[in-house]
Amino acid sequence: MTAFALSEDQLAIQGMATAFAAETLAPNAMRWDEEKHFPVDEMRQAAALGMGGIYIAEDVGGSGLTRLDAALIFEALSTGCPTVAAYISIHNMCAWMIDRYGSAEQRAAFLPKLCTMEHLASYCLTEPGAGSDAAALKTKAVRDGDHYILDGQKQFISGAGVSDLYVVMVRTGEAGPSGISTLVVEKGTPGLSFGANEKKMGWNAQPTRAVIFENCRVPVANRLGPEGIGFKIAMAGLDGGRLNIGACSLGGAQGALDRALAYAQERKAFGSRIADFQALQFKLADMATELEAARSLLWRAAAALDAKTPDATKLCAMAKRVATDTGFTVANEALQIHGGYGYLADYGIEKIVRDLRVHQILEGTNEVMRMIVARGLVGRAKGN
Repeated sequence: MTAFALSEDQLAIQGMATAFAAETLAPNAMRWDEEKHFPVDEMRQAAALGMGGIYIAEDVGGSGLTRLDAALIFEALSTGCPTVAAYISIHNMCAWMIDRYGSAEQRAAFLPKLCTMEHLASYCLTEPGAGSDAAALKTKAVRDGDHYILDGQKQFISGAGVSDLYVVMVRTGEAGPSGISTLVVEKGTPGLSFGANEKKMGWNAQPTRAVIFENCRVPVANRLGPEGIGFKIAMAGLDGGRLNIGACSLGGAQGALDRALAYAQERKAFGSRIADFQALQFKLADMATELEAARSLLWRAAAALDAKTPDATKLCAMAKRVATDTGFTVANEALQIHGGYGYLADYGIEKIVRDLRVHQILEGTNEVMRMIVARGLVGRAKGN
C-alpha cells in the first residue's frame, strides 16, 4: 500500500470479500438474526476463499496476508452481516494466537482445520467478575502430572457450545497478569460444559454462552508457550482483534449509509426528494466524512501492527475506539434518515444498529481504549 492507495492485490482481496458478502451473507442476514441461526456452512465457504486463516502462515493452510488485508476483508464482509464477520474475526484471532505462540506440534495439530473452519475456535478471557480488569481473572489451572485441572467460568463467549477449540486464559500462578497462562481446551473434554445461549440485543446469528470448567483435565501439551505469559498472549491477540472489530463497524456502517442514501433519493416529503434538502445532504456528507476518517486511522494502525512499530498497541486502541464509535453513530443516523421505516425490521437498518452497539464494548471497552492511549501519553510525558 502507498500512503493513500491500495495495491491491485488488495483491491482484488477487497472485491472478493465484497462479492461474497453480497451473494452469500446479505440475502440471509435478517433471517439468520431472526432465527438465531449460526451459519457454519457459509463460514466454511468463506474459509475456502482464504478467510479462515487470513494472517496465518501458509505452511499450515493459512493465507499469509497482512493485518491491513484483514481489515479490508472484515469491512467488506460486514457490509453483508456484521455478526458473521465478527465471529470470523474472533476465530482468526484464536488461530493467530496458536500460530504465533504455539509449538510446531501444536500448529500442525490445530491450525489446518482452523484455516478451513472445519474446526471453529472461541476466545475465552472474560469472566463474570473480570471484564475490563482482565488480569483479575480467577479460572484456575492446577498442575497434576501431565495435565492441568481447570475450575472456573468464562462469560460472554462467542461460539461457545459450537466451537471445537477454546483458547482459555487461566491462572496458574500468583495474582495479577504474571500468573496467567494460556491453554487450548478441546470440545468434548470431560468437565467442560456451557451455559444457556444468551438472549442479546444483537449479534443473534452467533451463539454466546458461558464456558464452564469443573475438574476439567487438559493436557500440559495444550499450553501455549511457558507458564506466566498468558496475559501477554491475550493482549497481543487483542491488538489485531481490535482492528478487526473496528473494520466490522466500518463495514456495517457503510452498508447503513448506502441504504440511507438510496432511501433519501426515493423518499419524498413536502413535494421534493428528501435528498434535495440541504440539511439532509450535510448529514450524509458528515457521515461519509467521519467514516473515511475512521477508515484512514484504522489502516494506519493496521500498517503499524504489520510493521511491529512501538506505537502499534496505542494506534490499535485509538482506531478501535474511533471506528466503533463512528460506526454506531453513522448507523444510528442512517436509521434516523429512514424515519419510522428505519425502526422496522424489514428495512434492515435496525439490525445493523443492534449489531454494531456491542462493538463499543467487546475487545476492550472504549473506555479501556482511552486508558491505553492515556497511559502511553502520560508515561511519555513523565519520561521527558
